[in-house]
Amino acid sequence: MLAAFVGARVFDGTTLHSDAVVVIDGHQVIDLCASAPQGARVIRLDGGILAPGLLDLQVNGAGGLMVNGQTDAGTLAKICATQARLGATGVLPTLITDTPQATAQVIRAGIAAIGTPGFLGLHLEGPHLDPRRKGAHDAALIRPMTDTDLALLVDAACQLPALMVTLAPASVRPDQIAALAKAGVIVSLGHAECTLAEAEAAIAAGARCATHLFNAMSPLGNREPGLVGAALTGTIAAGVIADGIHVHPATLRLAVKARPSGLFLVSDGMATAGTDLTEFTLGGRRILRQRGRLTLEDGTLAGADLTLPQALAVMVGQVGLGVQDALTMATTTPARLIGRNDLGHLRPGASADLVHLRDDMRLLAVWQGGKQRQ
Repeated sequence: MLAAFVGARVFDGTTLHSDAVVVIDGHQVIDLCASAPQGARVIRLDGGILAPGLLDLQVNGAGGLMVNGQTDAGTLAKICATQARLGATGVLPTLITDTPQATAQVIRAGIAAIGTPGFLGLHLEGPHLDPRRKGAHDAALIRPMTDTDLALLVDAACQLPALMVTLAPASVRPDQIAALAKAGVIVSLGHAECTLAEAEAAIAAGARCATHLFNAMSPLGNREPGLVGAALTGTIAAGVIADGIHVHPATLRLAVKARPSGLFLVSDGMATAGTDLTEFTLGGRRILRQRGRLTLEDGTLAGADLTLPQALAVMVGQVGLGVQDALTMATTTPARLIGRNDLGHLRPGASADLVHLRDDMRLLAVWQGGKQRQ
């Protein structure tokens, strides 16, 4: 049965319309028009903005659960369902640096989870990073990429709908990056202490993204631009954690001026997402949740206590970005990066994943596959 959403401004993935109606039929958008079709069930929205379901390409956990060596398809389904209720109707569950056994287990779980609502694939953040920029990752588990690691990732990319791998030039050779890119892996540079030249060599080999821009990477300097410089002066995409803590709003303001397209929002969400937990463990280490921060006991930031609607509110309210541009960072841009033409927009043929937001970006309602999430 047709359903028509009326009464809100509509962001179609490109343009914010002041007076438009979104029509869906089951799990698919079929039209964006001026009035509800005859016979359609009318869903009246009291103002605000109707937008495509938000997409989060870096989600370490949710609902009290983390992606780890014990993860199975059921765990991934619960994480995806929790994130959907928070506005992210599509996510890449993310494993941070762990053992080879844990990596293999998460890949098996991801393959088994194909078809799960909201599951877009996997993001493996490590273990092929630079210990000089380890952040909250366990330095004892960071290691160079081997041929066995490469074969595992290439095989996984052939089976998963999308696979993002965060790595550092210090731990991976250019020919390995090229092999990953050829297999369809979205190679993202992060947790890296590297020069501009080293970053550009990795990009030339096939890297096309940067993980949580500004955090855990060589900064922009006056004589050495580092990885930040490569991301801001190049054409690769870059995720940003817009919680006002990981990156100062003034820095984000400069970033969007330097790169008006290509930046996308990530939550870097942890087990606390969607819960009232005040702490949890990560690799046997205690993570504390206090005043909007998640930290190790020594104060090191460990993921973020953030949802994508909250990130949108920071981009609009603190950074000063226009609503249309901010929404693009959580819909169209990440959809394009992972090659999903059916997501990130509300044009005919799109998946009927929608979010209803207040004008201040507070989440009001979520529909996934045409069904409202409670």
